Amino acid sequence: MSSHRILITGASGYLGGTLLARWKDAGLPPFDKLYALVRTDAQATAVQQYGAEPLRLDLEDEKAVRESIADKKITIVYFLIDAIKSQAQVFLIRALAQVKNATGSDVHFLHKSQIEHTPFDPFKTAVTTNCTVIEEADRYGVRSYIFAPCIVYGKGEGFGRIISRQTVDVVRAAQASKRMYKVDDGRPTWPVCHVIDNTTLYIRILHKILSGEDPGHGRNGYFLASPGSVAWDDLYTAMAAAMAKRNVISDDTVVSANEHILEQMAEALGCPPQFVSVFVGGLCTFTAEHGKELGWEPQFAPEHIIEYAEAEVNLILDNL
Repeated sequence: MSSHRILITGASGYLGGTLLARWKDAGLPPFDKLYALVRTDAQATAVQQYGAEPLRLDLEDEKAVRESIADKKITIVYFLIDAIKSQAQVFLIRALAQVKNATGSDVHFLHKSQIEHTPFDPFKTAVTTNCTVIEEADRYGVRSYIFAPCIVYGKGEGFGRIISRQTVDVVRAAQASKRMYKVDDGRPTWPVCHVIDNTTLYIRILHKILSGEDPGHGRNGYFLASPGSVAWDDLYTAMAAAMAKRNVISDDTVVSANEHILEQMAEALGCPPQFVSVFVGGLCTFTAEHGKELGWEPQFAPEHIIEYAEAEVNLILDNL
């Protein structure tokens, strides 16, 4: 049996919860123990049904992080929580390095990159955090893996949050402005992924690690879970039709946003008007080659998000 001990953060969240829910049926190679970071008694009870031992830990307390990770000899961390700064990630990386020094085992840090709702440039924040993770991990001999952001959709399977963030932003912006608006010129596209396919890539990488293989780490450890991209205009149109059907908006046509509308959308999204397109638009040309090299095969085609749009909107409206 592998001596690896694994910690999942964000177990009550959309991505972490779905990962935990699929854990028992993932067919992973043997490992020593699974921990899940929790904040409440209810969460502690919930994670145990998936075979995880609850762990209470303040990730902003470096001393507590080092002591807890070292005491439990945790060697793999899935960082799936929302964090604007990179402080918690750095603390965990340093703690993993301490475990490596004490045990001689390889240690691994898997980081979910994200675009944050911040008052400053969110892309710059995400890139800076990713660079910090890679540099700190390299400095301390920790193998790091970065998951690039895409539009994740579908019903989460965990015990906590079951709705995405990216599609929720589209709904909230349309609700606030009483109509579906596009925020870019042309027909920009963005990678999409069903939450189940996103989870299977998490699992595929972990399978490689537990098997003693190197899936690619550090500067060669960027991953994107996506079968392909869709045009924002097509997603807007499909979601607008669903929202009009629910009488959330009165008109299902999609038009370009002006400055006044961008201000309304920005207020709903909690960002400056100039960054609205970061959350509900933009162009991304990333392709998901790395995961496929590991044998990852997505179940859902990119066009599925358009076909699923009504179900996605209903799920969001019923769970906001």
